[in-house]
Amino acid sequence: MSEENWKDNLNIPDKDGRPQTDDVLGTKGNTFESFHLKRELLMGIFEAGFEKPSPIQEEAIPVALMGRDVLARAKNGTGKTAAFVIPTLNKLKPKLNKIQALILVPTRELALQTSQVVKTLGNHLGVQVMVTTGGTSLRDDIVRLQDPVHVLVGTPGRVLDLAARKLAVFDECKMFVMDEADKMLSREFRKIIVQILEFFPRNNSGDGNGYQSLLFSATFPLAVKSFMDDHLYKPYEINLMDELTLKGITQYYAFVEEKQKLHCLNTLFSKLQINQSIIFCNSTNRVELLAKKITELDYSCYYSHARMPQAARNKVFHDFRQGKVRNLVCSDLLTRGIDIQAVNVVINFDFPKTAETYLHRIDSIYIRLNKN
Repeated sequence: MSEENWKDNLNIPDKDGRPQTDDVLGTKGNTFESFHLKRELLMGIFEAGFEKPSPIQEEAIPVALMGRDVLARAKNGTGKTAAFVIPTLNKLKPKLNKIQALILVPTRELALQTSQVVKTLGNHLGVQVMVTTGGTSLRDDIVRLQDPVHVLVGTPGRVLDLAARKLAVFDECKMFVMDEADKMLSREFRKIIVQILEFFPRNNSGDGNGYQSLLFSATFPLAVKSFMDDHLYKPYEINLMDELTLKGITQYYAFVEEKQKLHCLNTLFSKLQINQSIIFCNSTNRVELLAKKITELDYSCYYSHARMPQAARNKVFHDFRQGKVRNLVCSDLLTRGIDIQAVNVVINFDFPKTAETYLHRIDSIYIRLNKN
């Protein structure tokens, strides 16, 4: 394949004509070729429909390729996943059949989405990707780890379990990535994260011998700064979050009393052009109760919350993604970077407790709006 015509045989999709916001369009004019990436990686990037790097990709990819630890704050839907997947893939050695990169995410749904991005962009690299999450068969994971795995994408509890059993070995793992770092470093997960890192080679010290850390999130509470101080080496900090507002989404609020909420929701169902909707409640009990009420109103509806078995949540998520039902009522379990193409309405039946929670709830539409 000559230098001049290597793109000619690529299966490049048609240009995406959907509207995009300044969060994606406001670039410095760089190209993916200017990052000096592997040819095989560039092939995967262009075949995935990427045309030019978004602002977060322009900022993060060159720095990560230099080996620096990175702490990046950017909105979901702005190319954040590719911003850490691309430099991670570029650093892999496909002939070394060891786990060379660990990507931690808070939920199974996000793990599956992230692994698909890795597979798509790394399509021509010959890398092997594995997903491991709690609530799934440990036996299947044990069998899968008998074959080569270059990139492990998973949730913290299951990854720690595999590491403690010496089934997942991180001696050659030079890339440690956390998406949704604010959630990953909450009280629920932080201790587990620190335990996982004990199985890694020594951390980055600037000489290229330790592991490199890439932390990405839309918000950075104090827990993230504390972890950065303890575990990152002279991190390069990126902040593209000058505001929490998600551009390009029309937002409304209805000032109603509790007893009027269901009537208001019924009115919205009858007036809005809904492809699919996600409806958020603040508790698992209210999730089930509201789903029952919506069904009684003769609208198709599923529900999902943290108390449900993982297998049941997986089926609900899969069926909703496949369009088998129009409405999904859920708790904040489903707020992290979920990309479902048909969702065009998000309803907060209960008012979110923080601005960050509100941001994560509505970004399922934002991701679809800005998808590369």
